[in-house]
Amino acid sequence: MSLDREWDSIRPDRSFRAAGVGLLRVTLLFGSAAVALALIAVPMLDNQTRSSSRDALAGGLDPMSTGSIGSRATYTLRRSVLQPSPSSVCIIRADGQRSGDC
Repeated sequence: MSLDREWDSIRPDRSFRAAGVGLLRVTLLFGSAAVALALIAVPMLDNQTRSSSRDALAGGLDPMSTGSIGSRATYTLRRSVLQPSPSSVCIIRADGQRSGDC
């Protein structure tokens, strides 16, 4: 009796295992193709994006956004344990004007 026949008598159905290996091979094939495509496509798309942004700058568009806060008022906040309430605040402006609980 040969070893193959002996194995078939113990385990007659080996087709499922062969199908599993085939499925694994197909998965690895498509997975490696997807990785290769990603490695090629990402730099190409990056170059297209950079060239379109350079074209926008050449057309007079500035992608930088700026803003201003305006004039700032300078003041000092003072709190003291000697004030009647713990939440009392004294506001002293740059010109010496006081407001709040001073």
